[in-house]
Amino acid sequence: MNLTLTGKTALVCGSTQGIGRAAAVELALLGASIVLMARNEQTLRETLAELDTNQGQTHRYLVADFNKPGEAPAVLSQHLAKFPAMHILINNTGGPAGGALLDAKPEEFTQTFHNHLLNNQALVQAVFPAMKEAGFGRIINVISTSVKQPIVGLGVSNTIRGAVAQWAKTLSLEIAHFGITVNNVLPGYTETARLAAVLAMRSKTSGKSEEEVARQMEREIPTGRFVKAEEVAAAIAFLCTPAAASINGINLPVDGGRTGSL
Repeated sequence: MNLTLTGKTALVCGSTQGIGRAAAVELALLGASIVLMARNEQTLRETLAELDTNQGQTHRYLVADFNKPGEAPAVLSQHLAKFPAMHILINNTGGPAGGALLDAKPEEFTQTFHNHLLNNQALVQAVFPAMKEAGFGRIINVISTSVKQPIVGLGVSNTIRGAVAQWAKTLSLEIAHFGITVNNVLPGYTETARLAAVLAMRSKTSGKSEEEVARQMEREIPTGRFVKAEEVAAAIAFLCTPAAASINGINLPVDGGRTGSL
């Protein structure tokens, strides 16, 4: 099984914490050179220092804030002008605050749509020429199991992430013949800052302690525990390898079996 990514370059968004950081570490271990992208330069430097270099990789970072329209694509375009090689794109952005749809303001939808779908689109357009020329590309979108089964209390997130899943499926049909695959990884309840925020929100609305809420949520998972960020990263990394060349246009839950749909 060919799992090597030596000679490949991967752009990992949201790569200073949680799933993004774990994915960057895993891809580097497989031999890829990593381009980190996030808004905090200090944590970018810290993450850069953690990445494996035993296979001659050269790692870099880009400072960009997805909340600022056009910033991430512009920063990436400047980078590609100097370093044009790009084989892997990991689209990964933190989700919006929770809440019921009836309470959501229009600007919440607009900002989330920009952060997730429009940024993904712009980044893909930026890296596509390099992937096409190389005859190899992997685009992985880190979304949520909500695209298969909406999560109560995450109305805006459910709505926009569903749109991203449809966008990704359409894209997978358009560019696969160039040797570029597009897949979505759907994390379940994963031990990240995002989960901590969900626990706090549910604790506040239910009147239960965060520990009680966590135990209740874990009982919904067949494996009986929350997912680790490294486990999601392992799925992302596999989909990036040559071994996964014929896996295209899928939604892959990494959730301990919690999602009820097939």
